[in-house]
Amino acid sequence: MSAIDRYTCEDVLRRLDDYLDRQLSPSEMELAREHIETCAACAKEYGFSAGTLRTIKAKLRRIDVAPDLVDRISLALAEEHARDEGIAS
Repeated sequence: MSAIDRYTCEDVLRRLDDYLDRQLSPSEMELAREHIETCAACAKEYGFSAGTLRTIKAKLRRIDVAPDLVDRISLALAEEHARDEGIAS
């Protein structure tokens, strides 16, 4: 099979969350970006999702959290990542 040289709307929408989180490979990021730049429907969906994330992040920055909460979350994420790495190996 040949390498994919462009994404469809379905491809982009399926990967939009990972694109916004910058969790795609460099080539996938490029394919998604190129499609979003040329497709009004996907650009609109991207704009809505990106705006929603910005709003949520801004609101979360204003919430006071327990001093040790960030440490507990970081530890839980590190443990989950270690488990995932153990499964992938």
